Amino acid sequence: MAEDAKEVAFPKLPDGAGKIDDKAEKTFTTTESGLKYRILRAGSEAKPTARQTVEVHYHGWLDNKNVFDSSYKRGESISFPLNRVIAGWTEGMQLVGKGGMIELEIPPKLGYGAQGAGGAVPPNATLHFLVELISIK
Repeated sequence: MAEDAKEVAFPKLPDGAGKIDDKAEKTFTTTESGLKYRILRAGSEAKPTARQTVEVHYHGWLDNKNVFDSSYKRGESISFPLNRVIAGWTEGMQLVGKGGMIELEIPPKLGYGAQGAGGAVPPNATLHFLVELISIK
């Protein structure tokens, strides 16, 4: 995994989000697949596997800062099996501990690719997510 040298400002937290650690990474790490991530709050040692179900709160936006989906705005967390979501989520959520917060930058090939997702996500969009891992089931 390569460190990206450029420091990036933390995202604006949506209403209802927990706090970012004082010592949170200001730079992103890039995995072999091209996923970029940084841990904003460490959480516990327990990390989910691709076969487990997670309960999360999340906030997703595009490069232009337009929010396309947010469980915070709906006011309720969501649970789903990690092997049933886009590849960037499956990979990224295995990097954060229970109770932690991660920021993901998902390239199109690990997101919705050339087809996009309905009217909310255009084709070949880079996806940005702030995710809090509430529990692992």
